[in-house]
Amino acid sequence: MTAKSEAQVKPALTKSVQASVIGGIVAGIIFGILMQMMGRIGMIASMMGSESLVVGWGIHMVISVVFAIGFGLIAVNTNKIYMLGILHGIAIWIIGPLVVMPMMMGMGTMLSQAFSSGQLMSLLTHLMFSLILAFVYKKVV
Repeated sequence: MTAKSEAQVKPALTKSVQASVIGGIVAGIIFGILMQMMGRIGMIASMMGSESLVVGWGIHMVISVVFAIGFGLIAVNTNKIYMLGILHGIAIWIIGPLVVMPMMMGMGTMLSQAFSSGQLMSLLTHLMFSLILAFVYKKVV
């Protein structure tokens, strides 16, 4: 990579990540409200041995921003933001509620239950998160 092209890539990547963090915060708040209405924020807190809604919200928002940064790192290389949003939603659904979260709770993975009604609802909410993230990203970038 030449010095000039590297100088051009850094601002684009920085702007992409900044836009995705904003989108992740917006999507995280909306998704968090839905999770709280469904009684799931306490489950997020329980991953850290807590029952506090504040802890659950804090963990949820950190996860939202981390997943959003991943989106921003990939989005800088594509114009198909909503397609990326769909793929991102599927990926974070697999990573989060199907693998990492149940393992942190000592249950093993939930991959064998991926197509149960509860997990399909989780897939829809993760798709919604990522599509909101993509929408905000596209408006900000």
